[in-house]
Amino acid sequence: MKYGVNKHIAFLVESLKLGGIGRLTLLLAEEFAEKGYQVDLVLMKKQGQYLEQVPSNARVIDLKVKKLLLSIHLIGAYLKREKPAVLISANERVNIMALLAKKFFRLKTGIIISVHVNNSEAMARQGASLYKKLVIFTARRIYRWADRVVAVSEGVAEDVEKLFLVPRDKIEVIYNPIISKELDNKINEPVEHPWLNQDKNPVILGVGRLIGQKDFSTLIKSFSKIKKIKDNTKLIILGEGRDRIKLEKEIKDLGLNENVDLPGYVDNPYSFMKKASVLVLSSAWEGFGNVLVEAMAAGTPVVATNCPSGPAEILEGGKYGPLLAVGDADGLADAVIKILNDPPEPELLIHRANDFSVDKALAMYLEILKDI
Repeated sequence: MKYGVNKHIAFLVESLKLGGIGRLTLLLAEEFAEKGYQVDLVLMKKQGQYLEQVPSNARVIDLKVKKLLLSIHLIGAYLKREKPAVLISANERVNIMALLAKKFFRLKTGIIISVHVNNSEAMARQGASLYKKLVIFTARRIYRWADRVVAVSEGVAEDVEKLFLVPRDKIEVIYNPIISKELDNKINEPVEHPWLNQDKNPVILGVGRLIGQKDFSTLIKSFSKIKKIKDNTKLIILGEGRDRIKLEKEIKDLGLNENVDLPGYVDNPYSFMKKASVLVLSSAWEGFGNVLVEAMAAGTPVVATNCPSGPAEILEGGKYGPLLAVGDADGLADAVIKILNDPPEPELLIHRANDFSVDKALAMYLEILKDI
């Protein structure tokens, strides 16, 4: 294994804009750096809100990509010049560019690509543009070139094998690294929202981009039913996205303006989780479902749809929180009311959340590196 000599590792992402991939990449980069690795964060474009969170012991490489196809040359030139032992990439477009760069430049760099979403389910639910079809077509032909493919859940691994035709022995399931010292600190920070600083009103929390995938429409419909039984209940949905106007209209039409708040993006959603009575994941599909683990780490009960992929694995088939059919507003309402009336012990949830730590994810990546 080349790591005996070369402890230089690179992470390739499009940018450090808001989103799960950027944040998770930073967590892994910091852990590798603390283990004594030389770490490069290679960005297609040096932009994004997470730039200020880059650890001081990691180097940022800005490829300044203007057109996606040009990134093949830029990635290849970087790999040839800097010679990292392994490049870890995330996101279909970036994965493809990394694999093509290695092939065209005839490089020996190990390539680990990661897949964070159930692509088959996403396309089935929202269709696929010609561009998306081209990406999938290309990935089906070259993903097998990777030294390893990391899937963030067993459901995603099954989809990678089926959709991208990757041999199962090349696929490793590594759950997203969620639990860290930073998360513990943020969970216990104060939160200023007035609904969360009193004890009399239960607060239901949703967290995620305001897009169709998260299906907050079902959560809002569910809340209107909960409100009829528990009149003092409130709903907060954190996040921003293209569906804001649509969701605001649904809230107004249901007469819920005084009981539902959409504060937008917040820097620290974890303190909201700590104070909430229950977190609900209402998604139509996921790759993993980070918010479930984050809420459980705060000791907060969770309710989720049994969507592909991730929630059923995180909650062990319902052991740590109810799983409902996608789009089932009535079932979701019943499950939330039951949780509000009889919440599980916080210690049980915290114990389960610790299974998704940065340390465990890092250990699994280090095992993969031994074989590359």
